[in-house]
Amino acid sequence: MSTFFLKKEQITDKKWHVIDAKDQVVGRLAARISRILMGKNKTSYTPHVDSGDGVIAINASQVRVTGRKNEQKLYTNYSGYPGGLKTRTFDRVMKQDPTYALTHAVKGMLPKNRMGKQMITHFLVYAGSTHPHQAQKPQAMNTKA
Repeated sequence: MSTFFLKKEQITDKKWHVIDAKDQVVGRLAARISRILMGKNKTSYTPHVDSGDGVIAINASQVRVTGRKNEQKLYTNYSGYPGGLKTRTFDRVMKQDPTYALTHAVKGMLPKNRMGKQMITHFLVYAGSTHPHQAQKPQAMNTKA
């Protein structure tokens, strides 16, 4: 008996899911979202084919972290020049761009190759409770654990 591998041409059931990020822990939510984007929640998961669904995250400005991470967690950027290292705390990141923390966490959990770059394009994040993607007929998904 051979292992079933899905081919690119056989993908027909790409769906969109809406996830409410209100009062969710960033890392746990990002892990659930990355599994959906990769397609690991489906029985037809194949590692080398992008068979995952799309995800729309709303209320990203209301995500939370545990412990003292809102003061201690640092996001770093390096420009490549001497003295070009910039660090920001979680609180500061949430004030500047409320969608960045969740996007950054999900992107870090996806594969580091061309397919991972393709998967992150199927992830849409909104700080508020509305989104303009009714045409995709997204299904509400319960992520409360």
